[in-house]
Amino acid sequence: MAQQHHEMTAGEALSVYLQDQATEFLRSLRLHRESSTDAQGAEEALAAARSLRRAARRVGATLHTFRPLLDQEWTEGLRPELAWLSGTLAREHAYAARLDRLLGALHRLSTPAAPAGGSRPAERDRWAQPPAPRAGEAKAGVRKPAGQLAVGAAKAAALLERQLTLARTRAHSAALQAFGSSRFHAVADNVAVMASEVPLRPAPDADLKPLAAAADAHLTEAVAALPLLRAGHPYNAEALVHGLAADTAPEAQDAPWLKVRSLLRLHRYAQEVLLGAAPPDARLAAAGAALDRHREAAEAAAAAAAAARTPRIAPATAYALGVLHADQRHEVEAARFAFQQAWLREAVTAP
Repeated sequence: MAQQHHEMTAGEALSVYLQDQATEFLRSLRLHRESSTDAQGAEEALAAARSLRRAARRVGATLHTFRPLLDQEWTEGLRPELAWLSGTLAREHAYAARLDRLLGALHRLSTPAAPAGGSRPAERDRWAQPPAPRAGEAKAGVRKPAGQLAVGAAKAAALLERQLTLARTRAHSAALQAFGSSRFHAVADNVAVMASEVPLRPAPDADLKPLAAAADAHLTEAVAALPLLRAGHPYNAEALVHGLAADTAPEAQDAPWLKVRSLLRLHRYAQEVLLGAAPPDARLAAAGAALDRHREAAEAAAAAAAAARTPRIAPATAYALGVLHADQRHEVEAARFAFQQAWLREAVTAP
């Protein structure tokens, strides 16, 4: 594929990539429609929705980066619709992952660590009635909660599960409504047209590399604005200190990192257009994974803070949510450290 890109014109290479993603979009849509209503079918529908979302995200990013080579009216009409679709489909999975993350963190914080080889997978219902200990666990005290945090952990978990499950249910309903809307059908029709022919702008001297280089320059500029020096010091507590300040402080502090995450995706997708099936840059993949963890932890911390503002909750519950919030802001800090390590890692070139 990479060799083919060297032989094709810029327009042809761009068309091949967009048509591949459009085909994946339509294939995922078909799988989603054909999935059954039982448990297995629900999992298949979720997987198809994730695949559809990935294709939509790549198409939208490519239209943004290489828009000078594409029909302007068509591009400006389709790109925001793809962003709407991708965001709508992402919410249900995000709420489910956030709940799992927060419940797992609460369990970790309120229960002593198990001995090596004695841990068991976490379950959502572990807060209701603790399971009977295994042989030897009673003496070791593996599942016995300890400390003040355990007092409010069960109620905090129940509150979070109630709030996030409701949010997930609403997101699921919104996704189903989106799939049945005329707005979505218009997007699918445009993608189907793109699968057969990409509307390119006449440009005989078009070149993909300058546009991809511009995406790289925007990313480099955004990274330069990050406090990487401070992020390179473990346990610097910057993310936690800002998280304990005013309500808008964590969001304002996280915004530059979220911007870098978006620009990194644009850069990665532009490289996919240029290089085709070439292996992805391991450095960029590690940096992207760190920024994904950063966003997940930041959103989880915000959910814990929102739950702590629930009226008339018990002091022990509020305390547990506060500890959970601090833990997730520490995870934000750890993700920044991981990004700094990945970004500054020198690329190793094979001889």
